[in-house]
Order: sequence, then structure tokens, then C-alpha cells
Amino acid sequence: MSSKNRIFNYRGDTGLTFRIIISFAALSILYIIFLTVLAYLGVGFIPMIGIISLMILAQWYFSDKIVLWSSGAKLVSREQYPQLHRIVENLVQRVNLPKPKIAIVNTNIPNAFATGKGHKSSLVAVTAGLLNILDEKELESVIAHELAHIKNRDVLVLTMASLFSTVAWYLMQYGFFGAMFGGYRSRGNNGSAIIIILLVSIVTWIISFIITRAISRYREFAADRGSAQMTGQPMNLANALMKISGTMKTVSHQHAQKFQSLNAFFIIPAISGSSIAKLFATHPPLEQRIAKLKEMESYYYDTNLR
Repeated sequence: MSSKNRIFNYRGDTGLTFRIIISFAALSILYIIFLTVLAYLGVGFIPMIGIISLMILAQWYFSDKIVLWSSGAKLVSREQYPQLHRIVENLVQRVNLPKPKIAIVNTNIPNAFATGKGHKSSLVAVTAGLLNILDEKELESVIAHELAHIKNRDVLVLTMASLFSTVAWYLMQYGFFGAMFGGYRSRGNNGSAIIIILLVSIVTWIISFIITRAISRYREFAADRGSAQMTGQPMNLANALMKISGTMKTVSHQHAQKFQSLNAFFIIPAISGSSIAKLFATHPPLEQRIAKLKEMESYYYDTNLR
């Protein structure tokens, strides 16, 4: 049975769903504590939250343009890349999505990313290097992964998850510079209050940063699963990920650094960190992703043999 005709009804990863729920619950509790402490100390943080929220919303609103500009991606027509457009068109029909804009990044780094504010304003970009190393089925699986991000509204999810992390960061800077320049020494007990605000903001920012990165890693697992469900061929994505990772090792560090700022968007980071840095990584280890895809492939064939 061809991948176009077979339907991949995977049971879903309840463990992954549970971890995402727990992560958001932990963030919510953390933010409630954070706001309660600030309110108790009488901090006028509401205007600051409003201003920072507007900044984040502006960043989200212009995210697709920012990513296009920073990556150097160029929109391409169906006449220029008919195969790429055909793959996207076939996939969006399966999941009832509007066709996103399609762009090419002129680099030999093999990668892909998706961005956009919503389903109707989304964009999928692939690099020239990716088109050079993947066959059509592997390319389809990578594009399906990116469409799963769009389907799941991951740009919105991660923007909302990072909202209070950003607020805590600005409050931390506000408290640090206020204490450093002595702006609170003449205000009696406010000196100790600003120290508490600074400490609470630091702890909030660190914990929320770690949790937000964990959510980002969970969303990658979810997009991998979405790709497997769309194509019915989990191992095509596993093979594509191995090819991308293997080729990435041959790219010069200097060239990869140019795209490091897009790591959170890429299907595989341009530069991977050390084992300690994995706690702060935007993507799960490649080995874990491939293991889950193999598990899905085994489940599919076991189900078919019954």
C-alpha cells in the first residue's frame, strides 16, 4: 500500500501529552507565585506587563517577516519549484490546512522551518542543502513535520509560554540597575524590597526559561508524531533526520553560526550544545526522536498484521 493511501492511526503519546500539561501547570503556578510576591511588595508591575506584552505581541505579529529577513529565505513560485509545491499541496489536503507560503534558503546547511501567526499566515521554508540530500519521501516527511507545527499553532503556544519569562527578565534588569545605581537606598525599606524582587525575578526567569525550553522539546516530539500520522511512514522522517544530522557535521562551524539564531525554528539545530546544555536545548536528542519514530513504525506494522 502506498504512503498516499495508507492511514496511520497511531495511538498517541499519552506520556508526551501529560508532560506538556504538567509543564504548563508548573508555569502557571510559578507565575501565580511570582505575581503574588510582586503584588505583596506593592510593585507597579501592571503597566510594565502591558508594555512588555505589547512588545511580545508585536514580535509575534512580525515573526514571519523577521524570520524571513534573518534567514535570507526567498518566496518561490510553483513554476520555480513544482515538486516542492506539489508535496505541500498534497499534505495540506490531508490535514485540512490552507496552503502556506513556500520559501527557499540559499545555504548548503540542510534544514527546514515553519513560522507564521496562524494557519492562514504560515510559511514553510527549506534550504537548498536539504533539497540536495533528501529523496522525495524524506522531503515529504520533513515538510509534514513543519506543517504539524503550523497545525498545532506552536508559534502561538511558545509565545504565550515565554510571556512571563520575558516579564521576569525585564523586572530582573529593572531591579538590578535600580540597586546598582542606588535608586532605592533613600526609600527606607524599599531597599530590601527591591532585593526580594530581584531574587524572585531571577528564580522565575531561570525556572520558566527551563520549562519553556522543555515545552519546545515536547512540541518537536509532537511534530514528529504529526509527520508520521500525515505520511504513514515514520521511518522516512527518521532517515531524513539522520541524513540532516550527518550532513550538518560536515558544515563548517563558522557557516553554521550564521544560522544559530534560528535553532528554535529548525527541524535540527544548526549547532548542538554540550550534554549540560541539553537542559536548555530547544530540541530533544536525535536518538530519542528516532527511537520514538521506530516505535511508531513497529506499532503500525503490528496493527496491520493482526
